[in-house]
Amino acid sequence: MPVLVKKVLAWGSLAFLIYFMAFRPEGAAEMFRAIGGALMMMAQGLGDFLTRLMA
Repeated sequence: MPVLVKKVLAWGSLAFLIYFMAFRPEGAAEMFRAIGGALMMMAQGLGDFLTRLMA
């Protein structure tokens, strides 16, 4: 992917994130809470896998 396209997508994503947080703070908080919960579940699953692998 060309560098210019990556830059445009990155800046566009950042602008959308700022807009979303400014005008829909409840929705943004819920989205980040859901993402955090999913990441925690994945980390817990990986930890359980590694624990059982080493046992």
